[in-house]
Amino acid sequence: MAKPSIPKGTRDFTPTEMMRRNYIFDTIKRVFHKHACLPIETPAMENLSTLMGKYGEEGDRLLFKILNSGDFTKGADFSNSEQSVNKLASQICEKGLRYDLTVPFARFIVQHQHELTFPFKRYQMQPVWRADRPQKGRYREFYQCDVDIIGSNSMINEAELVEIVDEVFESFGIPVVLKINNRKILSGIAEIIGSPEKVTDLCTAIDKLDKIGHDNVCQEIMERGISKESLQKLLPFFEISGMNNRETLNILKSLLSNSEIGTLGIQELETVLTYIENMELRIDVEIDITLARGLNYYTGAIFEVKAKEVAIGSVLGGGRYDNLTGIFGLKNMSGVGVSFGAERIYDVLNELDLFPKHILTPIAAIFLNFGGNDEYYALKGLTHLRKANIASEIYPDNIKIGKQMNYANSKGIPFVIMAGENERKEGKYTLKNMLSGEQVLVSIDEIVDIISKS
Repeated sequence: MAKPSIPKGTRDFTPTEMMRRNYIFDTIKRVFHKHACLPIETPAMENLSTLMGKYGEEGDRLLFKILNSGDFTKGADFSNSEQSVNKLASQICEKGLRYDLTVPFARFIVQHQHELTFPFKRYQMQPVWRADRPQKGRYREFYQCDVDIIGSNSMINEAELVEIVDEVFESFGIPVVLKINNRKILSGIAEIIGSPEKVTDLCTAIDKLDKIGHDNVCQEIMERGISKESLQKLLPFFEISGMNNRETLNILKSLLSNSEIGTLGIQELETVLTYIENMELRIDVEIDITLARGLNYYTGAIFEVKAKEVAIGSVLGGGRYDNLTGIFGLKNMSGVGVSFGAERIYDVLNELDLFPKHILTPIAAIFLNFGGNDEYYALKGLTHLRKANIASEIYPDNIKIGKQMNYANSKGIPFVIMAGENERKEGKYTLKNMLSGEQVLVSIDEIVDIISKS
């Protein structure tokens, strides 16, 4: 019989891994709450009409599509072998797994607009799916932790998101750099090089710079219909690096002086940076003119965060979207958001050995089981500890004490409580500290005090 397996790009999580993952989610959630963000959830699957066309050509290709229920072949035309995959999918699939949390959020805003108060600050922590090629740090099923502010054009919102990013990674102890750019600057670049209609192709290609390198990006740019002459005009922008943010802005002002939209993008970027500077944040912030974020819906500021000490892709991405809800019928609803990649944050924490040791010992105490009346007495003490919010358990079987102690050791439980006949007669318990080996005969209230202070 074949050994059971799971699809590539997905994973099971052991208790140890889940405790570490919960540490990540809880840490991020605490920061979200501090910034007055409210939680929502959306379904794992959305109508394909909601998802298609929102992420660009490559995004559409990476959508997991769900076959219609019943006879999904009914009404579908399989005779035309030259029809596109997307066209065939539209005939046999009505739903798909969400690619990210932002487009479903836009759909949510339109559906629930009369129930919400704007500006609306939301966070959402749920899995997403992409039919991508699995590799280190890249999975087909993974969690995103999103935070968005929608219903306001103010760039204070961008600065607040940077503050959230700063607090989260400071809490984790991960040294990071936040890369920032503006889509309007990229539109201005496309305009200056004489290919304004190719801005989407330009962004899609530039977004791969870290993955495929400078030469391959240039090759792809030409393959996407941008002329060699335009490419030559683009190269000076690739050379903007190794200087501080204000120097970068001054160079951009000169290069994009004849582009109205490019100049607007520079002004917006300058405004965000000024807010950040006045907030005295600890995070390193760098303008990266090659940062493009391949998703089509971004219109203003765009962000990515990278860990300084681990060779892995971005651990956060996001940006401003001025009219994402407009595709669902609600115009002029600007928003900005960022998405923390929980899986990559996990990998970084693991590689840098930054997970707190205490999260792997969530059980504080265990009662040994001596059977009979002693068992009832132990259960009474167990209830008392749990009412005091101390995570504790009792070994369920009356077996050899050595085996019960081995169980406690294997789970890393710091305290073992013994309640035999002598303890029961005195109305007390023997508490053993598994680290020091010390044993004391104490009341249940004293046990609560000792464990609570440990």
